[in-house]
Amino acid sequence: MKLRNTPEYREISIEEAIGLLETSTNGLTESEARKRVERFGRNEVVEKEKNPILDFLSRYWGPMPWLLELAIVLSYILGHYLEAMIIFGLLTINATIGFLHTRGSRRALELLKKRLAVKARVLRDREWVIRDARELVPGDIIAIGLGDLVPADAKIVSDSEVSVDQSALTGESLPVSVYRSGIVYSSSIVKRGEARCVVLNTGVNTYFGRAAELVKIAKPTSHQEQIMMAVVKYMMYVSVAALVLVGVDATLVHTDILSILNLALTFLMGAVPVALPAVFAVVLAVGAIELAKKGALVTRLDSIEDAASMDILA
Repeated sequence: MKLRNTPEYREISIEEAIGLLETSTNGLTESEARKRVERFGRNEVVEKEKNPILDFLSRYWGPMPWLLELAIVLSYILGHYLEAMIIFGLLTINATIGFLHTRGSRRALELLKKRLAVKARVLRDREWVIRDARELVPGDIIAIGLGDLVPADAKIVSDSEVSVDQSALTGESLPVSVYRSGIVYSSSIVKRGEARCVVLNTGVNTYFGRAAELVKIAKPTSHQEQIMMAVVKYMMYVSVAALVLVGVDATLVHTDILSILNLALTFLMGAVPVALPAVFAVVLAVGAIELAKKGALVTRLDSIEDAASMDILA
């Protein structure tokens, strides 16, 4: 059996789809389902577990950490060892706050996922049983009804109509009506009607799963980083302008070149807001605690700033 992309089944008849999936309207047997689990994997989008040490060290890598590390190097060159230690301490505090909050949120999220595990009504050995949605495989016959979360991409095989909310996938706020031979997508919510469906794809092969995989590899610049880089940029402009003026004056009075270089390093170091990332981290951590009291779980601190910067939420 060869899997196809879900949209390819749209123009395929029910009989042909069932044939391609090597199943029947009576569903699969338990033994066949186990074989397909081994072949296609479980119906879940697995999140790769990060190494805690590497995850913590990664917080020393990025535009703002680079600026702080530059400030540490400049402080060391100027012989300001105490300042270098203070800046390193601020950098470490920033990394520690973000690391501890993220790890705690992930543990809470995993516990929440286990408590809210999606169940599905599936036809196995000609009998309807309730199973975890993660046990579904392509070719299974499932039943969906009012209030159900569609557990996998599936094609309706019964003479019925369902109304599904696909806003999690498409952003469309109004429910969509799907009829016999139509396709309902994983993570949609049934708003009206009941239907019997054949599972087309599961896990990362679903429409939702492919989107989730794209989100994993996306590396967008956070709004917080944009703000801090803008601050640094304008401070750098002011520092360079002041450095030029002081440098001209020092040259006119024949100041030693080493003194001018020392002054230049001081100006450049002053352009780096060493305490800004730590202040941001503390403020966002407090915001995350307040949101948690209201029932919102924050898994990334900078996501608070991203959400707060939105003008229109559709």
